[in-house]
Amino acid sequence: MTYVIHGATGAQGAPVVAVLSAAGKSVTALTRNADTVVPGAQRVVVAGYGSTAELTEAYRGADGVFVHLPVVAEEDRQTYARNILAAVRAARPARVVFSTSGAPSDPESGGAAAVLAGGLADTGVSHAVITPTFYLENLLMPYVLDAVRERGVLPYPIRADFPASWASHLDIADVAAALFDRPDITGAVSVGQYPAITGPDLAEAFGAHFDKDVTFEQLTPEQFRSSVAPLIGEGPAADVAGFYASVSTLPHRSITPENSAQKLFGITPRTTGQWLTDIGL
Repeated sequence: MTYVIHGATGAQGAPVVAVLSAAGKSVTALTRNADTVVPGAQRVVVAGYGSTAELTEAYRGADGVFVHLPVVAEEDRQTYARNILAAVRAARPARVVFSTSGAPSDPESGGAAAVLAGGLADTGVSHAVITPTFYLENLLMPYVLDAVRERGVLPYPIRADFPASWASHLDIADVAAALFDRPDITGAVSVGQYPAITGPDLAEAFGAHFDKDVTFEQLTPEQFRSSVAPLIGEGPAADVAGFYASVSTLPHRSITPENSAQKLFGITPRTTGQWLTDIGL
């Protein structure tokens, strides 16, 4: 059985490769560089989101494909979503698991994640959509982690009273592997801590882990944009800031327990403290 993993050397794809390879599954890693070494992968294939032909060839004969969209300008994400769908229709892999990476996937949003999720439902190919809210890995960005270590402050662009179901890339990998083994489960699967936690809860967990006092600091979306722009570029940073501006109008971002990984698989996402330990921080 062969599983094709997008972004196999990145933060989202690499943990999926690790979980599948540990289970004895054959993994094909999709990368942009043919010379890339991917631990756990049996094959490395060059295939870019911008090439429907490359994606089609990579997907053909696969027992499973793990897909997520990179953090780039929304126009590019829309193009990538359409290319992925065209490749899925042409290659007909046995199963597709798509992680929205926290982007809205409801049809009304009109975003790339919604285009891809809705399009997969129209392909007739067995699929599932993983719907996390916020990634704990976002808290590893230098301006966040440095603030924790140097000032005892955890800064993030959410309200202090805003509950959210945080998850890690490690949790997503566990659920993706489970979904490949359970083709009977389709549609959206929520992944994240439940009950949801707040910014001060995150700060408390960081403080306990580092054995120091840590408080939560609410950032504005604009402050967040200026902080991440040097890392991801001005266009994607503006899109991300817009996302957090829209989130600020919501009462919460909690998962739905009825379709959660906890209920479907008995997979409980890591607590913040467990995650910090598991990544060796």
